[in-house]
Amino acid sequence: MRPRTVVGGTGRGPGHAGVPGGRGVGVGRQNRRVSVHQITDPDDDRIADYRALTDVELRTRWEPPHGLFIAEGELVLRRALRAGYPARSYLVDAKRVDQLADLDTGDAPVYAATQEVLQRATGFHVHRGVLASFHRKPLPSAAEVLADARRAVILEDVNNHTNLGAIFRAVAALGVDAVLLSPSCADPLYRRSVRVSMGEVFAVPYAKLEPWPDAFAEVRAAGFTVLAMTPAPDAVPIQRLDAAQRARAALLMGAEGAGLTRAAMDASDVRVVIPMRRGVDSLNVAAATAVACWELGRDDPL
Repeated sequence: MRPRTVVGGTGRGPGHAGVPGGRGVGVGRQNRRVSVHQITDPDDDRIADYRALTDVELRTRWEPPHGLFIAEGELVLRRALRAGYPARSYLVDAKRVDQLADLDTGDAPVYAATQEVLQRATGFHVHRGVLASFHRKPLPSAAEVLADARRAVILEDVNNHTNLGAIFRAVAALGVDAVLLSPSCADPLYRRSVRVSMGEVFAVPYAKLEPWPDAFAEVRAAGFTVLAMTPAPDAVPIQRLDAAQRARAALLMGAEGAGLTRAAMDASDVRVVIPMRRGVDSLNVAAATAVACWELGRDDPL
């Protein structure tokens, strides 16, 4: 089947496609033709990147080894493009093809299908109507992401993708400059993490920190104080940290429920707690990260 074309310049006003002021990637390219390849078979090899997106184990085996990740939703894919991730392909609800008409899709093919075909291929109802497959970029080293950072978050064993995405959204909003991940953390570029972060996972540099937790010495060598978040009774209330402890803070957060391991706690510099009320012992890890990041940055100039 020959590809059909969509002409750029839809005539929609400023702010179209969720981009304030109409300043999305490629906006302003009028009357550019985009070739659209119709997909009628959910097993078509051309859309293999999008197969069984709800199968976490399968996606974990497929995406990192093939150097790709999936972005869901127009806002997220535009943020990935702005962050410099090269697109491999696009897969769109046939009724929403015009949403890509202003994008410079380059050499990346645009595939369109009915909702039925999309659901059978991906394993879920693609209610946002737009998916894209992107090439990953090489991960920087921990030293590289810390070099220009003033504040960082270190995550141990955070393997819930929703929590991970929410943490990235919080640290992007609250002035954190880098995220360091233990080797057992979930993939920040997994579709759910990217979606929950609203694409902010692309805004904050991150790296693996290993060997764990011996590499905390590298964090200290970069001038940071490692602050371990814990409800332990001997922990310092976060609002009582002194200026030196706040100056270059690396906030260490553990997994939901289990918290930090003994090894990570022992390797930290200061144990820190968010004081609780009404007998509540702790917050969800994403909520705790947001509260702690706000507190550490509360005196930052706006």
